[in-house]
Amino acid sequence: MDTGELLDDHDAVGLADLVRRREVAPTELLDAVLRRIEERDPTLRAFVSTRVDAARAEAAGELPDGPLRGVPFAVKDLACDVAGMVSSQGSRLFADAVAARDGALTTRYRRAGLIVVGKTNSPEFGKNASTEPLLHGPSHNPWRTTHSTGGSSGGSAAAVAGGILPAAHANDGGGSIRIPAACCGLFGLKPSRGRVPDDHGLSALAYPLSVAHAVTRTVRDSAALLDVVAGPLPGDPYAALPAPAAGSFLAALEAAPTRLRVGFATANVDGVAAHPAAVRAVERTAALLAELGHRVEEAAPVWDGPATGQALGQVMSAATHVQIEDRLAELGRELRADDIEPFTRVIHERTAAMRGPDLVRALQTVVRIGREVAPFFEAYDVWLSPTLGVPVPELGVLDTSDPASMYTHAVRMTWFTSVFNVTGLPSASVPAGFDEAGLPVAVQLTGRLGAEAQLLRVAAQLEEAAPWPRQAPWPPAELGA
Repeated sequence: MDTGELLDDHDAVGLADLVRRREVAPTELLDAVLRRIEERDPTLRAFVSTRVDAARAEAAGELPDGPLRGVPFAVKDLACDVAGMVSSQGSRLFADAVAARDGALTTRYRRAGLIVVGKTNSPEFGKNASTEPLLHGPSHNPWRTTHSTGGSSGGSAAAVAGGILPAAHANDGGGSIRIPAACCGLFGLKPSRGRVPDDHGLSALAYPLSVAHAVTRTVRDSAALLDVVAGPLPGDPYAALPAPAAGSFLAALEAAPTRLRVGFATANVDGVAAHPAAVRAVERTAALLAELGHRVEEAAPVWDGPATGQALGQVMSAATHVQIEDRLAELGRELRADDIEPFTRVIHERTAAMRGPDLVRALQTVVRIGREVAPFFEAYDVWLSPTLGVPVPELGVLDTSDPASMYTHAVRMTWFTSVFNVTGLPSASVPAGFDEAGLPVAVQLTGRLGAEAQLLRVAAQLEEAAPWPRQAPWPPAELGA
């Protein structure tokens, strides 16, 4: 049996089904993934570390009888600990910070039967829309290795789109699941606020804005993985959202689709149009949704764009500032010149000057923006927009050594994504073809709070009606394929 072909032909749910039927052993799947890492990761630079011996011991042992038993999986090296592995957060300051225990999500992944094979690349503290940290170097887009994988879950996206494994952990504080999914031709769902717990110490300030889940090749893998991680931890600061009526997100995909009210837009909140390929992708998708029986019309929510970006930056940066200061206290020293990247240093210094009232006003803005956007989702079930306002950038465009330029480019990357971190609404990036340069283009679907099941069903309809490639061709064209 060619286990490499199994990786190409099956998603995580499909591989778990093969394991359940004893048509393939977990050890065989793991060996196939480890071979792919050895063959492809020198080009993609998706992984920053692996746990080969430990993973092999788990694959050969008594894995939990969970829904994804025996499927290899990767964890992003940001805000998700794996016991015994470095949790670098993409930063030289944390380059030797070994996790003493599994994080809450890692524990849930293991209970589902997943085998963690390693950790994937992330920009420093997730503060870049491209994955190019100085600590580990850039990840490379499998569709074109001269281009960005997006950020901050770019290593996970490179691993999945590059055919190494079917799905990987990701998290999203301003678009960090959806942007890499869009850049790499994957499906990426950012769940609702409160759907997935966090225990990494991001603080009650950042947790409302940042949420974890995954990048996947298929919609059903996203649903299955959301079933694995959804649900509160005791003492969570936010109320748990109700489970889907079908009993699980995966089961919800089997429900008959209902006719939804869909609004769509091709320009950002300030009226600036997305790049032409993204505009065409939205228009095609709107027409397809209408053919599928939904009521579709041009409409968009309205919010204060500059205030949204400022509030998001202040709240998230305050948490990062504390993370840096706590690490320095643990090391018993002051911050050194080479500890953090130039862009992070700018953030750190600006946040040090922030006063308590500034942070309170930022949190008040978070609430205000949520109330500005929410009425739109009383009139519409889904909002369709581009995921990215710009084409997939080349590596080096979002350069943290030039903070002003990097910030300008990052803002354009997050035109359509960051507001839904501020509002807490669920939002998903769906592959929608390619631009003239052969790079992926994506559309974004957003729904009301707690409506992940509905978004997954709509995305599954699009996946069936207009299937997308599950991964990039290998080897990439510029390597002589």
